[in-house]
Amino acid sequence: MEASCKTETFREKTPAVELSGVTQLPQSTNCLACSEDGRYLSLGHSQGLAVWCASSLVCVAEWLQDRVEIASIQMTRMAEAAYLLGAVDDMGVARVFAYHCEGIHLLSVINMMENINKRSICSTFEVSDGGDYGAASISCNGSLWLEVYHFPSGAWVKELEMAQKQDPNSSGDEDVKWSPVAVVIKIKPAKSPAGVPLDGPLDVLQVTDFLTHCLALDVDTSSCQRVEHASNTDAGKTNASQRRCTHHFLLPCGQFPGGRKAKSQSGLPVAVCVWWSGSRNLLQYLLDKGSKNKPDVEPMPDVLWPNAKEILCSAVSRCTRYIALGLDDGLLCVWDRQAGSPLSVVSVSGTDGALFRMQFVDYWPVSADDSQTFTRAEVHLLVLCRSGAIHAVTTGRGTPSCTMQLTERPKHSGDLPTVTASVPFLQSLSLVVQRNGKMFLQDAINKTTVCFLIPPTTHLIASPCNPVYALNTKQQTLFIKAGDQDPSCSASSKGGSQSQLFIFRFGESDIVKQHIVSPPDSQQQQESCCVTLEESCDLYLQQRARSVDERNKAITQTWKQLQETAVMLQQKHSRAAAS
Repeated sequence: MEASCKTETFREKTPAVELSGVTQLPQSTNCLACSEDGRYLSLGHSQGLAVWCASSLVCVAEWLQDRVEIASIQMTRMAEAAYLLGAVDDMGVARVFAYHCEGIHLLSVINMMENINKRSICSTFEVSDGGDYGAASISCNGSLWLEVYHFPSGAWVKELEMAQKQDPNSSGDEDVKWSPVAVVIKIKPAKSPAGVPLDGPLDVLQVTDFLTHCLALDVDTSSCQRVEHASNTDAGKTNASQRRCTHHFLLPCGQFPGGRKAKSQSGLPVAVCVWWSGSRNLLQYLLDKGSKNKPDVEPMPDVLWPNAKEILCSAVSRCTRYIALGLDDGLLCVWDRQAGSPLSVVSVSGTDGALFRMQFVDYWPVSADDSQTFTRAEVHLLVLCRSGAIHAVTTGRGTPSCTMQLTERPKHSGDLPTVTASVPFLQSLSLVVQRNGKMFLQDAINKTTVCFLIPPTTHLIASPCNPVYALNTKQQTLFIKAGDQDPSCSASSKGGSQSQLFIFRFGESDIVKQHIVSPPDSQQQQESCCVTLEESCDLYLQQRARSVDERNKAITQTWKQLQETAVMLQQKHSRAAAS
């Protein structure tokens, strides 16, 4: 009770941002997504999907289908007046739609069920920015794989425009034959190749065999983990579908694999990186080589990023130069694709449990010398542990790593964070939603709660354990789904009520205005990664020169710690021998 009183007192002292608006949602709205330009809001619900104008919150188009409940949705702009939508329904069927001229058109069904005995289920589906590629994790009869697709976005735009000119009043697509989706690459979990030694020294292996050797070790490790898991289950049943695949699209970056077309196709993904649950390796596959692969030959990764521990979570920076991996034992490894080596390895926490989720914070306050900040290659991340503790990590080459705990392990389950998201247009602020429905903005630098987001007292946030929300970067707005009326309120609704959409416009709040920043131009940020090999070497040498003092201090500190550890172990050994 004392702790509860302290919490309430803290909330009274912390400023609050009131609701900017409320509107009704379609029945059983399951997901929300905003377009990059901030113009539209897409909604998936129990009867299909809809597209709203993000400013007026008026429905501009709908695609309705009985018994098709959309569970997840994504929206991206592929042309000036055409938007691509990727959606997955509750039965695991993935579809690709286009919104054009106030109409929604079904372009493709990704995993069409042709045989009921071979029903494939899509668990995740992602569309790349701009709508040129897509990737789906698919399982069927115990097998799991990742399919990467190339979308004929240019042809689709022409076909949409042609269909609109032929019959502007028609909303049906029955007579339209859309250009087909092409499978670029099909990636399965690695299998142990025959004749590969797992216990031999690495120095006897040829360079070309190193990748195969690492994959074989990875398979051996993950197999042991699955056997151990099976022994701990009642039935002892395991299959490949228990593994999980995580992927990220990668933009051009330097002259390393995947960056050869940086100058000509700077806006298109050139590679996809993949890791499987239970694995220690991050695998990178080039997309332009996918079409050359034979259907009966499994593709080999073009780049393998090995790690000392099992990968638990991952994140990619905005320009995709940096890939952060959360490893077992509380380790965080950040890979630099431009340098082709780890940027840093940081121990986040050994007491707060496994790392669960992380996100890059792209808009961190910088010093007056911006060029020095870039040269030092400093990155910032928010890391959420399974215990509920949140850490802010600053690390990089040529700079000492700093790990700051923003929140401790919650004492009550209701205080566990279910959403910890960096807000792109608010400098160093993150949005936090807790299980108990509380929402607030937290300053990752000062470790303070900037403000609470207060809904009406008559309503609660819908499913706070898995909130349905979307951030509109251009309009600086938070959309979040609210549920039925609070049962503790005296007013009660008769016959139930529809869900509502709460709108928080941060630009209207004096409390938040001082934190609003203009995101840097993504094209300019991306081009900063697209340098020649000579420029990459120059940058690396500059970083080494600038970091001499820091590296000398680190070496001194490391030797000191080694000496202290050696003394401690020697004393422990002496006590054990004496007893």
